[in-house]
Amino acid sequence: MEPNKPGDKIASFAVSVSDHISAMLAYWDSFLVCRFANSAYIDWFGKTREEMVDKITMQELLGDLFEKNLPYIQGVLDGMPQTFEREIKIPNGTIRHSLASYFPDLQNGKVKGFFVHVVDITSIKLLENQLIQSNEIITDQNKRLLNFANIVSHNLKSYSGNLNAIIDMLINAGSEEERGQMIGYLQKVSQGFGKTLIHLNDIVKSHNLSTLKPENLNLHDYIERSIEVLWTQIKSTGAKIINNVSKDIMLKANAAYMESILLNFLTNAIKYRYPGRDPVIEIDSSIRCEELILTIKDNGIGIDLKQHGKQLFGLYQTFHNNPDSEGVGLFITKSQVESVGGRIEVQSNINEGTTFTIYFKLA
Repeated sequence: MEPNKPGDKIASFAVSVSDHISAMLAYWDSFLVCRFANSAYIDWFGKTREEMVDKITMQELLGDLFEKNLPYIQGVLDGMPQTFEREIKIPNGTIRHSLASYFPDLQNGKVKGFFVHVVDITSIKLLENQLIQSNEIITDQNKRLLNFANIVSHNLKSYSGNLNAIIDMLINAGSEEERGQMIGYLQKVSQGFGKTLIHLNDIVKSHNLSTLKPENLNLHDYIERSIEVLWTQIKSTGAKIINNVSKDIMLKANAAYMESILLNFLTNAIKYRYPGRDPVIEIDSSIRCEELILTIKDNGIGIDLKQHGKQLFGLYQTFHNNPDSEGVGLFITKSQVESVGGRIEVQSNINEGTTFTIYFKLA
């Protein structure tokens, strides 16, 4: 009996090593016939080496996956290495995520076949998905925290400025009638301030700011509250706010968010007024296809939508030279509108004014 040759021992050792690797290793000739396969194929496809080598084509092995892999097969047969990810359903019915690599076997400039290496990356994909989910949660929480910070800053700033201005007017009142009028305004603002603090406290109490308590809100009344909060700005600028919203329209939304949305739009309309022209802000509403449509129209300096339309609701985007512009208000407002299932559209002409149209889903 002829003794084993050294080459046979090396080949046998190589096969033994490949069988102890969890990755699939194979060689396919240019006709896509299997010429080598390690034992990992039985775990992935339920095929033994004996059932594959010199007996099966790649199309027969892959079945429905063949068409998906065909571009990579053609690429490696053209002499170019290929690497790609693929989901593979194994015999027990579960899905494995794989990273496949095809390496051409070039001999004298011709592709004689190609080597295949397929490794299981399921655990990596699961970790990747967990990281994506965690990032989405963190992003959402950061957005809600930014919303909350803006509500605290913007809404309370509006109340604070109004209270200070009314107190100054009260101190300098020239008559008892004027003093009584200032006390009346002060009481209204103080009541609104207390309600806002309650709404903010509700948000803080909600679990990670992820659940916002919706309420049935009278939209007309909330607009009137916002007008009261902005009384000193309205008085000092000669602004006129016309509230045409029906008194019986109810909207289901978070109270603090709704107050912030209205204050942001009205404050911007006053802030970006046209020089030398008294601001006129008209608010209308209509109902169509189970949506409440709120329009806020002003006669201010307008926005060049051709130049700035895509950046209009971006964070820290400013389009005017107003020193009070921070580029946060519209970003936050859009986020708050979307949080209650709404959306915003805008029309504007330079030096003529802007109309914001806000669509809310009716309860």
